[in-house]
Amino acid sequence: MTSFQQARIDLGSQLRQLREAAHLSGKDLAERLRWQPSKVSRLENARQTATEDDVVVWAQAVGAGAETTDDLIRQAIALLERHDDWKQRHRSGLAALQEDIRDLEARTRLFRVFEPNIIVGLLQTAEYSRHVFSKVKRLYSAPEQIDAAVRVRMQRQEILYDRARTFRFVLPESALHTRLAPLDVMRGQLDRLLAVSTLPNVEFGVVPYTAEMPSAPINGFWIYNDAMVGVATLTKDLVLRDPDDIAFYVRAFEDFAKVAVFDEDGRDVIIRVLDQYRKQSAH
Repeated sequence: MTSFQQARIDLGSQLRQLREAAHLSGKDLAERLRWQPSKVSRLENARQTATEDDVVVWAQAVGAGAETTDDLIRQAIALLERHDDWKQRHRSGLAALQEDIRDLEARTRLFRVFEPNIIVGLLQTAEYSRHVFSKVKRLYSAPEQIDAAVRVRMQRQEILYDRARTFRFVLPESALHTRLAPLDVMRGQLDRLLAVSTLPNVEFGVVPYTAEMPSAPINGFWIYNDAMVGVATLTKDLVLRDPDDIAFYVRAFEDFAKVAVFDEDGRDVIIRVLDQYRKQSAH
C-alpha cells in the first residue's frame, strides 16, 4: 500500500467517525449535502479522494469545529497536491468524477464558464460526450465506465432547465472547430448549442475569429457563484477560493465576454461553422 492510499484511508476513516458522532446515516448525510449516497460510501471507504470542497461541506453538515475542519482541509489539500493525484482521481472512474461535478453544481446558482478547446460538459450531446470520454479513458487509463459517465453527464444537464439558476458560457470560435468526434456527431453537437442558447436562463457567447482576444486562452475555468473557481489542467484540477483569485477569474471572464457575440449574432457563428461541417460531409 502506498503512502497516498494510506492517507486517503485515514481521511475517510475520520470522515466516517464525524458522521457517526453526529448520528447521521450515510443516506442522511448525502441528502443534507445533496450528494448521491454512493459518494459518501466512496469517500469513507477510500475509493475516492475527498476534495477541499468535499471536506468543508462535510464538516459543516456534521457540526465539526473550526480546528477539526482546518485539519481536514489540510489533509485534503495534501492529497490533491500529490504528484499522482490525477492517476488516483481517474482510477475512481469516469462516472464517479461526473457525480462529483454534479454535487458541486447542485450548490451553485450562478455559473460562469470559459472553455477554449471543448464544448462545455453541460452542453454536450450524448454522442459527443461519448467520444470525449473515450479519449479521456485512453489518456488516463481510466476504468471502463463510459456508458455510466455519459449517463451521469446527461443527468447533470437537467439543471439547465432550473430557472432559479443562471448560466453564462463563453467559448472561442475555435472550440466549435475542434474535432473531438466524427463530422455527423459534430453537426449534432452544434445543433444542440443552437437549441440551448435560446433558454431564458442561459447566456451563450462565441468569440469569433475576427475578434481580438483580450488574453491568451490557455486554460478553461468555471466560476461557481462567487465562492470558488475550478481550473483544469492535464494533470491537476485546481480549486481556488482565495478572493483575489476569484476576482481575477471574474475579470478574465468578463474580458472574454466583452469580445464575444451572443443571441442571434452568436447563433450566426454556430450556423456558419455548422455549414462548413455539412460541406465537409458532402465531399
